[in-house]
Amino acid sequence: MVSAFGRRATTRRAALGLIAAGLAASDMAPGDVTARSTPARMPRKATRDRQSDQREGEPMTVQPFRIDVPQATLDDLQQRLERTRWPDEIPGIGWDYGADPAYMRELVAHWRNGFDWRAQEAALNQFDHFRAAVEGVGLHFIHQRGEGSGATPLLLLHGWPSSFVQMADIIPLLVDPVSHGGSGADAFDVVAVSLPGYGFSGIPAERGMSVARIAALIHRLMTETLGYDRYAARGSDLGAGVITQLALTHPESLIGIHLSGTNPYLMNVPSDLSPAEQAFVAKAQTWMQTEMAYAMEHASRPQTLAYGLNDSPVGLAAWIVEKFWRWSDHDGSLDTAFSKDQLLTNLTIYWATGTINSSMRLYYETVRDPGAWGRIDVPSAYLMTSKDMFPTPREWVERTVRVDRWTEIDQGGHFLEWEVPEIVAQDLRTFFGEPRQGE
Repeated sequence: MVSAFGRRATTRRAALGLIAAGLAASDMAPGDVTARSTPARMPRKATRDRQSDQREGEPMTVQPFRIDVPQATLDDLQQRLERTRWPDEIPGIGWDYGADPAYMRELVAHWRNGFDWRAQEAALNQFDHFRAAVEGVGLHFIHQRGEGSGATPLLLLHGWPSSFVQMADIIPLLVDPVSHGGSGADAFDVVAVSLPGYGFSGIPAERGMSVARIAALIHRLMTETLGYDRYAARGSDLGAGVITQLALTHPESLIGIHLSGTNPYLMNVPSDLSPAEQAFVAKAQTWMQTEMAYAMEHASRPQTLAYGLNDSPVGLAAWIVEKFWRWSDHDGSLDTAFSKDQLLTNLTIYWATGTINSSMRLYYETVRDPGAWGRIDVPSAYLMTSKDMFPTPREWVERTVRVDRWTEIDQGGHFLEWEVPEIVAQDLRTFFGEPRQGE
């Protein structure tokens, strides 16, 4: 749910809209994940680490990182799965009431008996992982350098309820385009960051970690820590919210932005709507009434949800997987969009790091600190799919954003890097390979 629309509003409902509109501490290392490290400046190969604190004004260093979930954490997970207390159900309800009971039993059975976390962990560790302390906040990221010289630095940001693993399939396409249908001139230096409170980034222990605050931290990571004077950015969902803040607060540092996603938040709807905008507004109003409860809870009482979701892996899975079913492109079977191993890799990261509460809390913080407002005037591309929640027309976006490239597709849903990585990679190559005003 992305893009920057509307003006500052004072009602609670309008304020929540700021989160997905994408306008817009002390750090503690994630629980149950251990690592060891040797400090280094912009290292290339990942080894184990534990982040040391760094405060504002101190030199920012990068430490290699290797994912290594303790076996005790995995054993405890298995024991909890075995003791699942299943709720009652009406036979044959499918996904009508929420997470499908039949699918959930299949998924949990695979989590217990078929899923191999160590294999997934090893595959993820093939990437170059790092941790950096920026103003005392630990940021985990993959920094995969493009093949050859002259690669364009590209920031990739996920949203909720995914994680950095959303980028696993697209990173090889971007860093080594020659092997995937592109030319050497299309290569990117990819920096795929785990948002604070997600995955292996630090868990904020103070108020205020909004998308605006995250944008400031990530900008320092890209420019001061990694040394990129200018960089491109791609994201959707809350990640696009961070990128929107970067475009508003540091436009001089952005080569351009590449976004996707629908925006159902309607504030100060103008009177001169096109037919496409009228249809969009009607669909957005319906979505707000039928699908918005999860975000309202995140933005108002995330701590209450966290007691159950942080204690029950099945509860966590139901809360997250239902959104993957509703927001992705499939034929009624989630298995046609995501394998169970893909979903369980994402879920196991949430479980092992204990980050469901901090991930939801981002909604709460952003409602209270929506960040900068204004027209976005950096080079901007939109990759819009009709299979996300509902189409957002170009003319609606252009009311507040400079649009240099607009691409519509009819496949892939809310998680495009995961669902159709080849299409996203090609659109990125095309947009950032085009001459742009002022370049």
